[in-house]
Amino acid sequence: MKNTIQNLLRMSFVAALMFSLTVSAEDKKPTFSDAAKELIAKIRPMMSKDRDGAMAAYLKGARELAKQFPSEVGPRAMMLEAASMSSDEKLKNKIITELAGLKDEKFARITDRAKAELKKMNALGNPVAIKFTAVDGRKVDLSKMKGKVVLIDFWATWCGPCVAEIPNVKKTYAKLHKKGFEIVGISLDSKEDTLTEFVAEKGMSWPQHFDGKGWSNTIAKEFGIRSIPAMWLIDTNGNLVDMNARHNLEEKVMKLLAAAKDSPSEK
Repeated sequence: MKNTIQNLLRMSFVAALMFSLTVSAEDKKPTFSDAAKELIAKIRPMMSKDRDGAMAAYLKGARELAKQFPSEVGPRAMMLEAASMSSDEKLKNKIITELAGLKDEKFARITDRAKAELKKMNALGNPVAIKFTAVDGRKVDLSKMKGKVVLIDFWATWCGPCVAEIPNVKKTYAKLHKKGFEIVGISLDSKEDTLTEFVAEKGMSWPQHFDGKGWSNTIAKEFGIRSIPAMWLIDTNGNLVDMNARHNLEEKVMKLLAAAKDSPSEK
């Protein structure tokens, strides 16, 4: 809950600062910055009592701001953030699809983010097309890893929670690798030496994607990754089945391996 509130406040105030509308002293109309701050002040106390209600009110307020300030990018950023945090999947899909369809070039950044978010939402239950040459030269192609349970780990060496997960990930890998468990790392690091030295020191033997772009990592950006660690599980049929594999990882991998073993195609 604390992280949700912090993310909400950070996004909204950044939007307000970046995209504020300038008006003259004689003009009595509020600026976008003022209106955004007023909306956040209204939403903040609601978060701890009724998160879904707060998100609905936030989204409604952002829509009103979009009408009031049609040339501002900020309201659309707020709409995207509110939709992304909404538990109403139908509404989330509707709003994000709407934002992905914006034609004005000034909204291009919002449109790109919305398209990535849609791709992430639609990925569940389907194959994930990831193919690259790892930092150590190994070729990785998820389409050729059917029959394996694969963890896609979006992470970075500078990410404290990511590093905290490494012992558990290594433990699961050591226990289940020979039974068909693989890991593919997608590193959001910006320095190759930092990454290679870190994985060598930690004994992380699985392949790592690295392009030095940080948060703009090509694969992470393509799938709308906006927070890490993000751990996805691919089943033996090559389909994405879990987008929150961080919790109970070993148990989830064991179940997927067992399910594959018991399936008719494996007998």
